[in-house]
Amino acid sequence: MIAAEDFKLGLYVHWPFCQKRCPYCDFNVHEVGPDDPTDHQRWASALVRELQHFAPLAQGRKLTSIFFGGGTPSLMQPETVAAVILAAQTEIGFRNDIEISLEANPTSTDADRFTGYRDAGVNRLSLGVQSLRDKALLALGRQHSVEEALSALDVARSVFDNISFDLMYARPRQTFEDWQNELAQALALKPNHISLYQLTIEPNTIFEQLTRKGLIQPKNEDDTADFYIATRQALEAAGYHGYEVSNHAPAPHLQSQHNSLYWRYQDYIGIGPGAHGRLTTGGAKVATRQHRAPTVWLDHVESDAGHATVTQDRLTPEDQLAEALPFGLRLSEGMPLSHYQALAQAPLNAAHLDTLEREGLLTTADAILKVTDEGRPVIDALARYLQS
Repeated sequence: MIAAEDFKLGLYVHWPFCQKRCPYCDFNVHEVGPDDPTDHQRWASALVRELQHFAPLAQGRKLTSIFFGGGTPSLMQPETVAAVILAAQTEIGFRNDIEISLEANPTSTDADRFTGYRDAGVNRLSLGVQSLRDKALLALGRQHSVEEALSALDVARSVFDNISFDLMYARPRQTFEDWQNELAQALALKPNHISLYQLTIEPNTIFEQLTRKGLIQPKNEDDTADFYIATRQALEAAGYHGYEVSNHAPAPHLQSQHNSLYWRYQDYIGIGPGAHGRLTTGGAKVATRQHRAPTVWLDHVESDAGHATVTQDRLTPEDQLAEALPFGLRLSEGMPLSHYQALAQAPLNAAHLDTLEREGLLTTADAILKVTDEGRPVIDALARYLQS
């Protein structure tokens, strides 16, 4: 039987609103336009109420991290953020080193709120820069320019000690040389943390429609592998350790503590429309999911139920392994074999493991399952093979 006290605990807060949906985005996002009619006081009360519903499942554990994601959390009023943070501290409690992150768009309007977020308790800001090329930002449907992004970064540095920003690469029509120059420009900004994501064409997005019509052409697997290897090498040379496939930091204390909970298959509460959670209770791992539609979510939370949970499923060992293994392989620290065996309730398939080791795709030195540089671009395939 697994015990809750063996797992760290985080809190994910989903803010579902964006001024405009980006063409590559497949998240639970709802457009509100530039005027944003959201009733923030009502939403603050609802988020707090759903948090109160889940608080007993913390089972005495204090929060390691809080993450405000979306959507565009920097559309939240600082008072809304403050209400959720205060409720989390009151209802659950904080570890002394808690990380409280908020995702922000680098526009002048959002930057005006940075001080308010800090005063609310946020101590880490993640800026969605996405590109340092104006033409690329336009193609990606972003609402800011490179000048605005750099200005927002300057404002953020005057307010926060811990700042991360995201970039997308391997974009259609992006040349290898231009990406090298863009990456060098990004590293010259010396962020505390940087997340670099290859552009993927997700189902039911505008980019998928354009791809099917032949209007954009994604890069092939060989090209994306070349981009990835060169990117990782450049970051390591600049002192940014790739502690996860897409995430890099110059020191361990600057790594994303909240996202590390996901990758290490720890516990987290998820509140807000469409939020997911993973909680250990009654000796089992339970998956929760909240209603996706904002208006329906509000109605449920404001009802006698006090929450908008639509599924709360006890995960089988096979379910847990299917989730945990790809996450664990994404980490440079790897996945302890003991963790694998505890989830699977069985040892690894020795023949499959031997095949992958002989092909140089992973290792099991020191009883830790790790992918090699050659295996990193095909992690999902490796995970599927190990479970077959």
